[in-house]
Amino acid sequence: MLYSLYETQRTLMEPFADLAQASAKFYSNPLNPWGQTQAGTRISAGYDLFYRLGKDYEKPEFGIRTVPVDGVDVAIHERIEVNKAFCELRRFKRFSDDPQTLTKLKDQPVVLIVAPLSGHYATLLRETVRTMLSGHKVYITDWKNARMVPLADGEFHLDDYVNYIQEFIRHLQGKYGNCHVMSVCQPTVPTLAAVSLMASRGEPTPLTMTMMGGPIDARRSPTAVNDLATQRSYEWFENNVIHRVPSKFPGVGRKVYPGFLQHTGFIAMNPDRHVTSHYDYFKDLVKGDGASAEAHRKFYDEYNAVLDMDAHYYLETIKTVFQDFSLVHGTWDVRSPEGTVERVRPQDITGAALLTVEGELDDISGSGQTQAAHDLCSGIAAAKRHHLEVKGAGHYGIFSGRRWREVVYPQVREFIRSNNQSARAGVTPAAAIAAAA
Repeated sequence: MLYSLYETQRTLMEPFADLAQASAKFYSNPLNPWGQTQAGTRISAGYDLFYRLGKDYEKPEFGIRTVPVDGVDVAIHERIEVNKAFCELRRFKRFSDDPQTLTKLKDQPVVLIVAPLSGHYATLLRETVRTMLSGHKVYITDWKNARMVPLADGEFHLDDYVNYIQEFIRHLQGKYGNCHVMSVCQPTVPTLAAVSLMASRGEPTPLTMTMMGGPIDARRSPTAVNDLATQRSYEWFENNVIHRVPSKFPGVGRKVYPGFLQHTGFIAMNPDRHVTSHYDYFKDLVKGDGASAEAHRKFYDEYNAVLDMDAHYYLETIKTVFQDFSLVHGTWDVRSPEGTVERVRPQDITGAALLTVEGELDDISGSGQTQAAHDLCSGIAAAKRHHLEVKGAGHYGIFSGRRWREVVYPQVREFIRSNNQSARAGVTPAAAIAAAA
């Protein structure tokens, strides 16, 4: 019922948002006498702000057209390489007609970026992808909005998430001979589970695991996000935040945790900051500060675009990660696509190097939560385990913005490069050829 009421309200708001957009353009039109006055500018800015508060935010594009590689602009072609019911494995293929640059591209490491499935689209990692493309072949998990997935495609569980990651890793290993995996925030837990299961079976594991700002052990330095999960029972979440997709979407009838509820939670964490940001946007429009206004638009085009999560996946994540702490207690069992139940044993990982990254001021995954992976991965030699705490960085600062580009990425790049070179020194000629293809 709540989901239907929300969609009804949004539908009713749509014509008013469109009218506000048209009014903003009318009052800012240079041919309109009002458009050159202070009053007209303020009216236009007010309408523009109303439009952005009332509009519907669709999934943004990655929009990465070129990236610089050692001073040479390289063209990017984005394509779907593997299409699953709830996720697309998206590749960013790089092209160059410069022979020297092309040789560099072929020799660079392959990285699978596992994006969060926690309310926002994978495009939240746009800057992460763009930066990584300067020195790596890059793939990303692009999770689908559950309301767009028909019921006929089945349910999506936390086990399915883990199995997807394993499938994508195997796909890249089969294509290139090896790969590296980077997980940001929520997927650090299922990614560690996926690699652990592969190690326990004796399968080849990724050369490196880079884990950034995730709740490996949510008991450490608990944040408001952690407190909510521990202060409410599983049944409370099931009865209060799970709703069925209304009839206007392909996933009609599917039980989901709606994106608009997650977005409300995001805003509620820092309401004053968002109010101030919107007021600053209004003032920037009045002042004619186009650069600042555009920066605001880009941020909120991403921040306000949210997706629904299948109810089974969401509830199982709450229970497994934030209530039972199954990974750190060694009690997490995952069901494979074949129906086999397997215990997650991070201590079985021996062939992958580990880098954990945390932000000093992270208010989503508290200090020590990601670093806990080192205690679990006791089978990895100490020389192959590294930790980075980024001073002055919040949650988003470790994968986006200046600190990501200037502090985190150089260390991630060197970590991957050094372990990739060590592996290449011992690979067979056939695998080396495949890795360079």
